Amino acid sequence: MSAEIAVRNPRTGQTDYRFTPPSADALEAAAARLRAAQPAWAALSIEARMERLSAWADAMEARLDEIAAALEADTGRRRVARLEVAGAIASIRGWVQAAPQLAPRADWTPGRSNPALKHSGQYVPYALVGVISPWNFPLTLSLIDAIPALAAGGAVMIKPSEVTPRFAQPVAASLADAALSDLVAFAPGAGETGQQVIALSDLVCFTGSVATGRKVAAACAQRLIPAFLELGGKDPLIITASADIDLAVRAALRGSVLSTGQACQSIERIYVDRTIHDVFLERLIEAARAVRLNWPDITQGEIGPVIFDKQAAIIAAQIEDARSRGAVVHTGGQVETHGGGLWIRPTVLSNVDHTMSVMTEETFGPVLPVMAFETVEEAVALANDTVYGLSAAVFAGDLDEAEAIARRLDAGAVSLNDAALTALFYEAEKQSFRQSGLGPSRMGAAGLTRFYRRKALIANTGEPAPLSAFREDG
Repeated sequence: MSAEIAVRNPRTGQTDYRFTPPSADALEAAAARLRAAQPAWAALSIEARMERLSAWADAMEARLDEIAAALEADTGRRRVARLEVAGAIASIRGWVQAAPQLAPRADWTPGRSNPALKHSGQYVPYALVGVISPWNFPLTLSLIDAIPALAAGGAVMIKPSEVTPRFAQPVAASLADAALSDLVAFAPGAGETGQQVIALSDLVCFTGSVATGRKVAAACAQRLIPAFLELGGKDPLIITASADIDLAVRAALRGSVLSTGQACQSIERIYVDRTIHDVFLERLIEAARAVRLNWPDITQGEIGPVIFDKQAAIIAAQIEDARSRGAVVHTGGQVETHGGGLWIRPTVLSNVDHTMSVMTEETFGPVLPVMAFETVEEAVALANDTVYGLSAAVFAGDLDEAEAIARRLDAGAVSLNDAALTALFYEAEKQSFRQSGLGPSRMGAAGLTRFYRRKALIANTGEPAPLSAFREDG
């Protein structure tokens, strides 16, 4: 029997939730149930599937308070928790509207080399998609892959993080309300559960760290199934001399500390033209000092607790490493304990360089290291000096200047005259560079089409060629 897992409340530091992961037999039975229901689901017209998904959106809306309360307990955030649920409902309804137009269709096409031959295709959904999601946005990052996989005609097994598993129960109830329980199953648990989800799936979507992503990729490669990986980032923001400093401060601060910096697309390195560096730094420090913890009143303030206690230790170690190498800490700079939870105020650092882990390793916290540059060429080189390539940002005097720099950055998406726009805008296809991921875009049309395999149908409208046509002496 699987061992019970204790879950820590990030606001109180107390264990206030426990669950027992499904046994191997239970997971196999769940996968068999999903596979049994999937062919009939895929056989429906896409319009019929969208009607069912629309009913799910309605069911989630009816349970919005219940799901948001579970997310609040998971993450220690109230407003963001409600935004997660509202965003998930909007995502379902968005796919309901878009999928009928985006679903691939194959017409018969005449062959170029032989007019007697023509070809068409069939788009076949992956029968069972495994989704392994992280702890920072538990609902959003479980459903960002699950919804389009369902729309394509697949069934889905979701393994939420064992750090933030509470939301799964009310979401599962909403699926039951919409008669979709035979197409989506939750498999809460730790690494062992994730390994079994991989073993039972036809395709795996994973969001998380590079280290775990490598293990997922290797396990999928062993089974020769696709792995779509969205991994870590160390997103840079370049601010040029012509930028509006106040607007750049606003974008940098929001892009770095929203959701306590616990987002893969958070700004984690800020490079500022030396001619405006001091003014920018002064204004950033002032803005960072005004940001409040949402403690003791969860309805007040902008900074929630660090969700995962082990991450707090990583953030503290990076700050201390920078301090020991000469960095100046202007705000924040330490892990605070309030009510048993762990909190970090926005931490602005200067006099930083790339010998410091805070400039090279993923932080996942509200830390804003600011480094001056002399030329745009130097800024681009610094921004590209990383093993990551998830996203980036450029703030300049106009969009033409920002675009010219953005096109030189090795990142899957670049925000122009703003920061972290991939958290707000899902229509632009993007792929991760370097070690930040693998596979087609989860945004734009590819977010749907990646869940199909294309079968080629090749027809001969004439007569089959005789064997004699291939004689060596012919």
